[in-house]
Amino acid sequence: MRTLVWFRGKDLRVADHVPLAEAAVAGETIPLFVLDPYFFAPERAQQIPHRMQYLVESLAELAESIAKLGSRLVVVEGKSTEVVPELARKLEVDRVVGHRWTEPIGKERDRRISKALASIPFDLYEGETLATPGTILTGSGTPFSVFTPYARAFARTVEVAPPRRAPRALPPLPALPRWLTSREVPVPRPEDIGITRNDRIVRGGEAAARARLRAFLRGPGPRYDVGRDLMGEAGTSRLSQDLKFGTLSARTVWTSASEALVESPKARRAYLNELVWREFAYDVLEHRPNVLIEPFRPAWKGFPWLEDEAGWHAWVSGTTGYPVVDASARQLLAEGFVHNRARMISASFLAKHLLIDFRLGEEHYMRFLTDGDWAANDLGWQWSTGCGVDAQPWFRVFNPVLQGEKFDARGDYVRTWLPELASLGARWIHRPWEAPEAELSRVGVVLGETYPRPIVDHAFARQRFLAAAKGHLG
Repeated sequence: MRTLVWFRGKDLRVADHVPLAEAAVAGETIPLFVLDPYFFAPERAQQIPHRMQYLVESLAELAESIAKLGSRLVVVEGKSTEVVPELARKLEVDRVVGHRWTEPIGKERDRRISKALASIPFDLYEGETLATPGTILTGSGTPFSVFTPYARAFARTVEVAPPRRAPRALPPLPALPRWLTSREVPVPRPEDIGITRNDRIVRGGEAAARARLRAFLRGPGPRYDVGRDLMGEAGTSRLSQDLKFGTLSARTVWTSASEALVESPKARRAYLNELVWREFAYDVLEHRPNVLIEPFRPAWKGFPWLEDEAGWHAWVSGTTGYPVVDASARQLLAEGFVHNRARMISASFLAKHLLIDFRLGEEHYMRFLTDGDWAANDLGWQWSTGCGVDAQPWFRVFNPVLQGEKFDARGDYVRTWLPELASLGARWIHRPWEAPEAELSRVGVVLGETYPRPIVDHAFARQRFLAAAKGHLG
């Protein structure tokens, strides 16, 4: 049997890659990656630079891993909807295999490819998630809209299979016709697609991802339940981009954490619960794809958002005058990551303090996050705004000062990203406008010059949002 194994942007690994493992056992195997212009055209790649840097680094390592196993990753340019069916027919493969995508655009691409393949089998496996999105339903057969009952149903019905080891070897690549070898191209470097390499972006590839997993489980993992919300500490796993691009499978992370944290039951439960939240996000997107363009709760449609260019610029650039909000904005631009607690504070601030449409913030995050994942990102933004599934109550408005003092008590997170405030003591670092002039002078802070004053008063912003929400929602 000859199998075309189509690697995609969410399964860049050789371990626990079921389509690859099964194809290798069945016979001739042709590993393929298509440089689709939807992602790899320079004008597109430059819009999502951090994700694309991680992707091409991961793709380069994947090619090396496949070569070490005795085969070769065939890399060609073109639209996947055209290239995959063309190669399948011309190479006379018996089937095409790969991992199923969960996002609407990927599902439509799969539908078109399946149609074009006609009689050639197109077998897609679950690779992004632990459970097939859309299969966990309420007793009445409807989708869940609240996380806790979904999590209980997940625990009752899902038995996570152990991850499969990487193949010890792959069948040698069959002789390919000249028309195909002449079309092969090398894996692009960031600069080949118009991206300036950013050394602050986490290293791509399966090896680096596995190293991060080991470091988390041996380090902060056993204290995850208490450390995960502390923005100034390295208390989280930082595996979100690895799950997003599939350099680690969800099964690998689940199984590894389940085994390694068995003596830290609270941390184990808290971490596995976060993986179930990820499952819930994919489930929501499966049933309700329109959440990517509109609020989950219909009552929020037509909400009277403001067009505030100055507020938007301050939020994006990290100059709102609220240190924890500004630190999150600068972290995003600098390293393509934002601590989850900071994401919630930042999202709440944009939507509720500035009354700017949350979808603009969601798109901005998707542009710069290395772990940018439509399902998880949308769930987080709609939760923070109060218009999504199982969202926090809309009338709860985060106080960015109190949030900072609670979850960055020493001010380490703020100092990392706002060097102009680094010398301020913990008492004032989250509220520099209240610091005595002598203290500000001592550390060289001039409000309105070296660091901005708050662009909006918290009490005023809170009342303004509540009035707007009550007026719209009733």
